[in-house]
Amino acid sequence: MPPRTTLAMVQTGDRTLEPRELPIPAIGDDDALLRVEACGICGSDYEQYAGVLRTPVPVIPGHEPVGVIEAIGDGAARRWDVNVGDRVAVETMLPCRNCRICLRGDYHLCRQRRIYSYIPLDVAPGLWGAYAEYMYLAPTSIVHKIDADLPPALAVIFNPLGAGFRWAVEIPRTQPGETVVILGPGQRGLASVVACREVGAGTVIVTGLEADRRKLDLAREFGADHTIDVENEDARQRIRELTGGRGADVVLDVSSYATAPVAESLDYAAPGGRVVLAGVKGFQPIPDFVSDKIVLKEIRLLGAIGVTYSGYDAAIRLIESGRVPLEKMHTHEFDLRDAERAIRTLAREIPGEESIHSCLIPGLAG
Repeated sequence: MPPRTTLAMVQTGDRTLEPRELPIPAIGDDDALLRVEACGICGSDYEQYAGVLRTPVPVIPGHEPVGVIEAIGDGAARRWDVNVGDRVAVETMLPCRNCRICLRGDYHLCRQRRIYSYIPLDVAPGLWGAYAEYMYLAPTSIVHKIDADLPPALAVIFNPLGAGFRWAVEIPRTQPGETVVILGPGQRGLASVVACREVGAGTVIVTGLEADRRKLDLAREFGADHTIDVENEDARQRIRELTGGRGADVVLDVSSYATAPVAESLDYAAPGGRVVLAGVKGFQPIPDFVSDKIVLKEIRLLGAIGVTYSGYDAAIRLIESGRVPLEKMHTHEFDLRDAERAIRTLAREIPGEESIHSCLIPGLAG
């Protein structure tokens, strides 16, 4: 039997997280309870923490969980093909599964979709986000079985790696031999390098800042052919040289907040190329964005929000294979009570700390 209460880190305002003991709800026929083993931390966690996203409060953040099914109803067990004791990775979004958008397969665009970490405590049963020891799994959840023998900190990389497969491969339909430029060497940029290598991309180029030297070096370890420090090199000229003047078949922007890469991506793309925009910019306008470049080069401009089943599935299969040393991407583990420090570390607010991939592990501190 699960305990009656669980520790959860609750956001009560901008830049404010506090530990609370919350009741664990009863589980019915169509839902489940997850014992959280690890929760990954991404850039949107910082945006939520800082108040940029303006999510309701109080709320439990965290939308990248891996854990073990602690309790489950018979209907949910049949629907998800999992049972008590199975380890699962949980998708971020809760679609309605009934609208036209869901039924055509685009459930991540469902207008009624909810994201676990943005559902406030006053919405029953309250235990939504993954910054907790236990987490409620709603009937419309989408879960994936994942090898129970993997270290939790490695298993939880399923989320950024899934983004790499969807954003760098599925959306632009990257083909073997094509040239891909990835703008931003964070965890999702590095995951995109891995995904592109898995499908046989010909040349992979990654751009970053001088402060990203460690990440750029890791991009090469994961298979990038070239890296560019945009603060000390002319990226436009360098990409022109590396592609024989043609440009890239695919340009993927996964940089956060910086708007310059959006405008510059049009210069990096080859005629007929595809540009995928996945890095959010806080609704800032894009200076120097010249739409005529899209017209004259017939560039296809594609947006990317979230990850879908196939991307997560490809990521999990690759993690389970052990063929790629993905553990090199993982840099930090924090106890659940240290969630605030974990978020600030990812955002480079902690002097001397540089995080690539990090996660919370309940009970880490003993």
